Amino acid sequence: MRDTQNLDDLVRRLADLMPDSVKHLQQDIEKNLKSGLSGAMQRMDLVTREEYEVQATLLARSRERLAELEARVVALEKALSDRNDSPESIE
Repeated sequence: MRDTQNLDDLVRRLADLMPDSVKHLQQDIEKNLKSGLSGAMQRMDLVTREEYEVQATLLARSRERLAELEARVVALEKALSDRNDSPESIE
């Protein structure tokens, strides 16, 4: 997670959920939560929304190209089959 603003907001919300009796420790709690969450996010090997969208676009293009190539193979196989089945090729 490269967007630290989202992480900061999450940490702040979690710290606000702490009971009033530990509010005086809020800065330490926020620092520890941020450190722990940041480490956990890095271990998850997450990608940004932008990176995901780029890969999704590439995948869609690849699928389209694959469908085109599959149709072309079918047409070529049919043409070859028709050519082999024609009376002119049997001699």
